[in-house]
Amino acid sequence: MKFDYYIGIDYSGAESPESRLKGLQVYVASRNDPERVKTPVAPKGHHWNWSRREVAEWLIKQVKANKLFIACIDHGFSFPLSYYKRYGLNDWDAFIDDFQKYWPTHEDYVYVEKFREGNFRTGHRDEFRLTERWTSSAKSVFQFDVQGQVAKSTHAGIPWLYHIRQEVGEKVHFWPFDGFDVPKGKCVISEVYPSVFRNRYPREKRTADKQDAYSIARWLKESDERNILQHYFHPPLTLEEKQIAFLEGWILGIS
Repeated sequence: MKFDYYIGIDYSGAESPESRLKGLQVYVASRNDPERVKTPVAPKGHHWNWSRREVAEWLIKQVKANKLFIACIDHGFSFPLSYYKRYGLNDWDAFIDDFQKYWPTHEDYVYVEKFREGNFRTGHRDEFRLTERWTSSAKSVFQFDVQGQVAKSTHAGIPWLYHIRQEVGEKVHFWPFDGFDVPKGKCVISEVYPSVFRNRYPREKRTADKQDAYSIARWLKESDERNILQHYFHPPLTLEEKQIAFLEGWILGIS
């Protein structure tokens, strides 16, 4: 197998970066089925909910400990091409740097809602990325206040991608922004859409959020064991579509 650990993260953009959120769940698979990971500060025998800050710092710690993993998170990693053109952004690094300046949702004790009113650095709910148009139900990253929205978690999560990027640099391959080919021996962080996988596996007694994180980790592990994960790193895109995906990103598993 290419990776030692397969991490599924069901994300949440609720409340503040320090808030412990029941909708934020982390599961990890290695040689066995995925197991729920408790927060590093939880007492023995307890499973406290995670905060967004803790998730980012935990991922950084795994990288620095030389754990070879792939982690998939269910929020948008980027915005549509139209957004790049509107604000003169030429690559993903420029985008995440620009974004965290206008949407500093990683700051202490702030909610995403604080930055929504009057913030001109935004888009329209009818703007979609190419990868979203390849699915039957994915929402726009600008579509707030609807059932199944990804907008809030996206706006809350992107600054933490910037933080991870700053802390570990080239030790993590942010797919596909760093290329569709994944170098051997590098950790990978990518976007995922858990509704693609969640019904493949019995839910048992897991909540919906836990099932999403579990199903991500299990799908990653099983795909690697079957030697087909590499297939999903190379969706059947034209050269022009690949150039768009280098900016907009891609949902791993959509092909």
